[in-house]
Parts: sequence; C-alpha cells; structure tokens
Amino acid sequence: MKVNAYTTLDLADAVAKGHDFETESLAVVNATADREEPDYVRLQFELDNMTEDHLPAHMEEIRLAPDEARSIAADLEKHAQRVEQATDEEE
Repeated sequence: MKVNAYTTLDLADAVAKGHDFETESLAVVNATADREEPDYVRLQFELDNMTEDHLPAHMEEIRLAPDEARSIAADLEKHAQRVEQATDEEE
C-alpha cells in the first residue's frame, strides 16, 4: 500500500474479520474534517488489500458529530491508559 497523503496513522496493525475469515493487515487511519465550513468529523480507515483476498479495495468512513468524536477520543484515552498500565506491570 502506498501512503501518498497525510494521514493520522500511516501504517497501523489491523484485522479484517468476516463470517469465514480473519486476516491481519496494515491500514491507514485518518481523522479529519472539511477545511471550510466543516459540519462533521470523519474517521476513515483503509486496509491494505494487496494481501487480502476477501475484500475489494475500499475505504470505511464514519461521520461523527463533535460530541461523538469527543466520546470516542475519551474512550481511546481510557483504554490507552489501561494498556500502558498493563504493559508497565509486565515489565
């Protein structure tokens, strides 16, 4: 997968799951909003389908109101802290 534009995360680990398959892949993840007159936040991700046989090339996009984006950001922060604490305890 060629990353040829700015994205929030250029190469993140991802998993595509379906009824009869599960495939690990790389993905790009992006959080953005329109530059002029934004009316929602877009959370986008795209898996590298060069190694994926079950999904055609496509990009997923979730459109979020500002309060929804903040709710996801708060949950991400909470879970990131849990993972960091667990990792610190293992060391």
